[in-house]
Amino acid sequence: MEELPYVIDLSLKRDEIENMERYPFSIPAIRALGSIKLGKEVTFFVGENGSGKSTLMEAIAVSLDFNAEGGSKNFQFDTRKSHSELHKYLRISKSYKRPNDGYFLRAESYFNVATNIENLDKEASFGPSIIDSYGSVPLHEQSHGESFLSLILHRFGGKGIYLLDEPEAALSPTNQLAVLRRMKHLISDSSQFIIATHSPILLAYPGATIYELNNKEISQIEYENTEHYQVTKAFLENPKKIFNELFKE
Repeated sequence: MEELPYVIDLSLKRDEIENMERYPFSIPAIRALGSIKLGKEVTFFVGENGSGKSTLMEAIAVSLDFNAEGGSKNFQFDTRKSHSELHKYLRISKSYKRPNDGYFLRAESYFNVATNIENLDKEASFGPSIIDSYGSVPLHEQSHGESFLSLILHRFGGKGIYLLDEPEAALSPTNQLAVLRRMKHLISDSSQFIIATHSPILLAYPGATIYELNNKEISQIEYENTEHYQVTKAFLENPKKIFNELFKE
């Protein structure tokens, strides 16, 4: 068995689910979940809003002992219990090799992570401040995008597994390119990424495995066949034509 990927594949424990009509199994893509083989370096999940990407990412993260709201495995805060039970029914196959580092970045609750870091650093401690691992500048004193970038550039240390749920939410196109560059460095240092995204820039990472969630299933797809690529390409090539269609009476 190879050392990487740390997470090899995942599947649904169907025989343990009593009611496939209740949430989150009421989501078509989740209900249809078969066996998914993850990429050695990068796996992307794409799909429309509500397709189940974040639900699946959350379940993978919790199954790997990360906090549902984000952070490293040391974060145990709970602002509001809202995560689904999917993690209880997810079967994850792992490599024998354990990662040295790991992080779950969840865009919608990163504010809560930043607040938790501030609160922890206010407590008496003989060790260095937690924020030192994030570039030393308090995350709430940076823009949303700057704090995301600080996390990825400074906190991610390599030889790790990194789960990112819509990281592009606060990142400019230029900073998305910076993230791709950092990803390459970390992957060269034995890291694995699992990412849910809408960004055609991030999706373009060379050699990535891409899965699309739709109203029927989860299936592997090539980058050029994703709606994200096709819509963006069509718009940039002829925005006037797109606007004529959009604004047609």
